[in-house]
Amino acid sequence: MTTASTSAPDSPGSPGSHGSGARPAPPPPGRGGLRAAVRGGFGLLGPRHGHHSLSAEQVDTLTLPIGDDGVVVGTDAQGHPAVLGFHRPTPYDALLIGGLWTAQVIALRAAATGARVVVETGRAAAWATVVRALGVGPSGMSVHDVGQVPPQGASAGNPVLVVRDCGMRPPRGRVVSGPWQSVLTLLPYVSPVAPRLIRQARLVGLQRISPDEAAQVGRVLGLGREQIESLPTLADGVTLWCAERDRQYVVTHGTDTETGLLGAARRMD
Repeated sequence: MTTASTSAPDSPGSPGSHGSGARPAPPPPGRGGLRAAVRGGFGLLGPRHGHHSLSAEQVDTLTLPIGDDGVVVGTDAQGHPAVLGFHRPTPYDALLIGGLWTAQVIALRAAATGARVVVETGRAAAWATVVRALGVGPSGMSVHDVGQVPPQGASAGNPVLVVRDCGMRPPRGRVVSGPWQSVLTLLPYVSPVAPRLIRQARLVGLQRISPDEAAQVGRVLGLGREQIESLPTLADGVTLWCAERDRQYVVTHGTDTETGLLGAARRMD
């Protein structure tokens, strides 16, 4: 949010100076003055301060952080919250080459922001714990077989996150990203379709992969040498998130509730 500067109140004790719109001095506490100062039961006048004032140009700079909200997926290298903005008025595709644990944590946290979570998967049993935690319904989670996700009718007041957990070679989905409907595709490893999915995605998350896979992905994403060499050594719960010109290591720690449901962070399922 842009913060506009406000005019400082006049220095107390400066004779004859009042801030813009300041109340006049109360009348002396005589018989009529006291009755006027009480102001019909609202109490005595308090300390006099200058009112906050903005120019017309400053008012135009006031904004609300619409579009900057999202899902907190962990903390970055500086310890600041890392937020993924899944709720957007434009189509948004994300790819996670990593573990089911991280995808399920993202699903839980997306639901906590008010999104409906729709899972397309060939292993519904692996999502059973999350479904029980969120429930099934408009504010919960629905799980569908691969290729069987119906239209969701997403809107600004009813955003949707579709999680595609369809194995190494996910088929083209019937439901694609659209306004207020983002798609997160999970790949357990770098498969032959990974380069295509990486190029289509606006956000790519990379967890621990082999040196050969790291080199392949690094060429597609244009990663630096240090980033490529770090990928085979990433600890459980660490993800390198890559946007168009941004690279950020994020550590995801499960909350007590998430750890109770899903166990500790892990790369392997």
